[in-house]
Amino acid sequence: MSARLPLLVLALAQLVIALDYNIVYVALPDIGAGLGFSEHDLQWVVSAYVVTTGGFLLLGGRAADLLGRRRTFVTAALIYAGSSLVGGFAQTPGALVAVRAVQGIGGSLLFPATLSLINTIYAEGPDRNRALAVWGAAGAGGLCFGSLLGGLLVEGSGWPSVFFVNVPVAAAIAWAGRVLFPADAPRTGARGFDMTGALTGTGGITLLVFLLVHAPEAGWTSPSALVSAVLSLTLLALFALVETRSRDPLVPIRLFRHRGLVGAMAVTAVYSATFSSLPYFLTLYFQTVRGYSAFATGLAFLVPAVVVAAGTQVGERAVAVVGVRRMLVGGMALGAAGAAALGLALTEHGSYPLLLPGIVLLGLGQGAVWTGMWITAAAGVEPDDQGVASGLASTSLQVGGAVGLAVLVALAGAVGPHPADGTAPAGIRAAVFAIAAGIACGVPLTLAVRRTTTGP
Repeated sequence: MSARLPLLVLALAQLVIALDYNIVYVALPDIGAGLGFSEHDLQWVVSAYVVTTGGFLLLGGRAADLLGRRRTFVTAALIYAGSSLVGGFAQTPGALVAVRAVQGIGGSLLFPATLSLINTIYAEGPDRNRALAVWGAAGAGGLCFGSLLGGLLVEGSGWPSVFFVNVPVAAAIAWAGRVLFPADAPRTGARGFDMTGALTGTGGITLLVFLLVHAPEAGWTSPSALVSAVLSLTLLALFALVETRSRDPLVPIRLFRHRGLVGAMAVTAVYSATFSSLPYFLTLYFQTVRGYSAFATGLAFLVPAVVVAAGTQVGERAVAVVGVRRMLVGGMALGAAGAAALGLALTEHGSYPLLLPGIVLLGLGQGAVWTGMWITAAAGVEPDDQGVASGLASTSLQVGGAVGLAVLVALAGAVGPHPADGTAPAGIRAAVFAIAAGIACGVPLTLAVRRTTTGP
C-alpha cells in the first residue's frame, strides 16, 4: 500500500486539531449571545478545550503505546465527531463548556497518536522528515483557515455550524485510520498501565494549565488560584515519586536521559510561548487597532499560514543539507528578526503590506522550527516509547504556550494601551518585541540537540 494514503489521513487529523483550535474564536460573540454566556464566562468556551488538552496529553501518549496507536487514533477521532455533534445542539452554557472539555480530551488522544503513527510508519531519516513536514503544513493551514472558515460558517449558517463541520471529517478519518493504518499488535500483558501515575500526572498538569489560564483573570492571589497552585504542586510531586517507584511508569525515567528529547521539549516550550502567542496579538491589532471585521482578519492570516506551510518544507530540506541543529538555529534567528521587524511595522495607520517583510521572515522561521523540533523529539526513541515521547513534547508545547501567553498579556497590560508617538497601542508592540527577544533567547537551547539525532 502506498505510504501517501496514511500520510493524507494523518495530515487531515492535524488539520482537524488545528481547525478546531481556531474556528471557535470567530464564533464566540454569536455563541455568547445565542446561549446567554456572561462576558466573564465566555472565555471558557476556549479555555475548557485548552485545559483538558494540556492535562491529558501524557495520558494520551502512553495510551497510544500501550493500547495501540491505531485504536487510540480511531477512538480519538470518534470522540471528536461525537462531541462536535452534541456541541452543535447545545442549549446551555454549561453543556457547551462540557462539550469543549470532551473535545480537548479527544485532542489529547489524537495529537500524540498521530505523531507516534508518523514516527513508526515512516523510517527515521528523510521519509519521516518529509512526513513531519507535510503534517506540519496541514497544521499551519488549519490555524489560518479555522478563522476564515469560522467567519464564513457563522455568517452563513450560525454558530452551531462550526461544530457540525467537524462531524463528517472526524468520522471519515476514523474510518480511514481503521482501514489504512497497521493493525495494533496484540497485548502480551507484560506491561501494565500505571493508573496512579496517570491520575496524579493528569490531575497535576490539568490544574497547572487551569491555573495559567484562570489566574490572569481572577488574580494570582485569589482563593481559586492559590488552591489550584497548591493542589497542582502536590499532585505533580506525588507523580514524580510514583514514577520513580513504578514497575511500569507512565513516563519512563530513561526518557529524560535522552538528550534529543529533552532538548526538543525545551524548544517546544519556547516555541509555543513565543511563535504561538503571536496570533493573539496580531488579532488584537487587526480588530481593535485597524478595525478589521472577523472575516477580514481571517483573510489577513492567509499570508502567514501560507508562509508557515512553506517554512515546514524549507525546514525539512534544510535538515538534509545542514543538519537539524543548524536548521533550528537558523529558524530561530529568522523568527526573531521577523518578530522584531513586525513590531516596528505595527503602527496605527500603517498598511498591511508594511507587515509583510516581518510576516515572511517570521513564518519561514516558525515553519522550519516546527518541523525540526518534532524530528528531534522522535529521533532515537524506541517504537514502544514513541507515544509517550510525543506526549512529553506536546505537553511542553501546551504548558509553554499557557505560560508565555499569560506573561505576554500581563506585559501588554502593564505597558498600557496609550502610546505617546501615535503608533499602535504600546502594549501590543511591547508584547511583539518580547516575543522577538524570547525567540532569540531560545537559540542556545538548540545546542542541546546533537548534530545527529539518531540516539540519546
